[in-house]
Amino acid sequence: MEALNQLIFLGGALFLVSILATTVSPRMGMPLLLVFLLIGMLVGEDGFLGIEFENVKAAYFIGNLALAVILFDGGLRTEISLFRVGLRPALSLATLGVFVTVVICGVLASWILNISILEGLLLGAIVGSTDAAAVFSVLTNQGLALKARVGAALEIESGLNDPMAVFLTLAFVELLIASHSGFSLWILGDFVWQMAVGTAIGIFGGKILVVGIQRLSLSPGLYPLLALFGGVFVFGLASVVHASGFLAVYLAGLIVGNKVSRGLYNIQRFHDGFAWLAQISLFLMFGLLVSPHELLSYGFSALLLGAVLIFIARPIAVWFSLIPFQFSWQEKTFISWVGLRGAVPIVLAMFPWMAGVENWKFFFNLAFVMVILSLIIQGWTVGPVARKLKLNVPSKSSRVQRVELGVPGEIGHEFIGYQLADDSPVLNKPLKKIRLPEKSRLLCLLRNGESHLLQDTEKFQVNDHVFFLSNPEDLEVLEKLLVGVNETERLSAREFFGDFTIRSHAKLSSLSELYQFSVPDEMKHWSIARYILSKYRQPVIGDRVRLGHVDFVVVSIKSDRLEKIGMKIHQG
Repeated sequence: MEALNQLIFLGGALFLVSILATTVSPRMGMPLLLVFLLIGMLVGEDGFLGIEFENVKAAYFIGNLALAVILFDGGLRTEISLFRVGLRPALSLATLGVFVTVVICGVLASWILNISILEGLLLGAIVGSTDAAAVFSVLTNQGLALKARVGAALEIESGLNDPMAVFLTLAFVELLIASHSGFSLWILGDFVWQMAVGTAIGIFGGKILVVGIQRLSLSPGLYPLLALFGGVFVFGLASVVHASGFLAVYLAGLIVGNKVSRGLYNIQRFHDGFAWLAQISLFLMFGLLVSPHELLSYGFSALLLGAVLIFIARPIAVWFSLIPFQFSWQEKTFISWVGLRGAVPIVLAMFPWMAGVENWKFFFNLAFVMVILSLIIQGWTVGPVARKLKLNVPSKSSRVQRVELGVPGEIGHEFIGYQLADDSPVLNKPLKKIRLPEKSRLLCLLRNGESHLLQDTEKFQVNDHVFFLSNPEDLEVLEKLLVGVNETERLSAREFFGDFTIRSHAKLSSLSELYQFSVPDEMKHWSIARYILSKYRQPVIGDRVRLGHVDFVVVSIKSDRLEKIGMKIHQG
């Protein structure tokens, strides 16, 4: 009993320290996953507390369960509209890109470490895929609002590339054990089975979850749990039939996040906390599992392989995979750089142990050091690199508070509240002169801590708390109406998009006369939209094209059509 009490005390202390570390890490620019990993190592067998944790079977189980939760949460937050611009390049990166990375890394690992080519390819397969937990965490915690094409490609790739890495790792483990080096038809058939059945189970399971959440009458607190354990069930079902559970759970989360209207905000908020729990548990456990003193003997080799992975294999794979797609060199460079490694390589490094490979710790320790190297070098620099390459699009301000209206049979109605700042567009305006969205109603106003009945002729004041009954689709209109854009954001947007905003149908010839830049004769009668579409088949907000000394930047898109274009004029 005493040991159990000590375990509870220690577990609570570790999680508290990890949670408190999240307040310090952003100021230092340190990736949070690296913080959790280091905390685990500091209290492990070579650390201050000397905790020994060697249960690889438990670590493998917890690792897979945590990854399922993280991938489901990632799917919940991925807008399906992003698939319009990100699916095809992401699929190329998740299949061809992973394969090229594995081959390059494997061949060079064989040469650097003086091991067999099969062992080198196994090591390449273990570290060949980007990690969803790492990518989602870094992009979210650094507050990056990336161009849709880049952000979509990265997030979808990290959610889809695990099946390829798992397949290659299992294939090379099997070949290593069988002591032959030829591929057989079962390997290809196994890959097709994993992808096809994993996709089918994910889509079908996601649709069943949507029906359950929409139609079942449950306590409001049970809907997030229904979604969570539904996602875990989908992952388990796919794994039981030897399909890709990672792919299935990501697709299930994607469908739930884009099809559910009842309580989606509460489900996402719950899963955000649960995904944090999964990430902390995962990386604390890996920190405890590793033996830091054993890593020293792999340090130099791991550094060389990490450099190969970051600076050679990943960039070549990205540039090769994206040849058919219209990505600028800046976008390809950034995608190459954000090839973050995290929990997945460490979990895959346990596959040799499961198969009975004697020197499995060789693969595990090398993968562990390469993950640390990736989090330090790439994770620490994601924000500065995005800003340097001008891929961080100015984000909209959001000061909204939302609570679902829990009335049986009523779907899509929410209480939405704002605190009016001193730059709110509605200040000093009477209610009767404010054009609210048709389905939005002002319910309550709190002023100086007391409820206040606002008459039609009375004006809004600074620090008023206003609450509306509205629909989620009206959020953007309410945001602009009540919050607006503060000066810092306005200046940031002006710097990025330019000083002028014009309609996409404006003619290049008319603009060239006004702003004194040359236009080729064959383009005299072109609109700005046509000129941008000649450069990008599927333009996204933030895409930039140049003509003379003028940059045209996509500001807004409506119904897949270019709407507003920014103009940035360069002097000289």
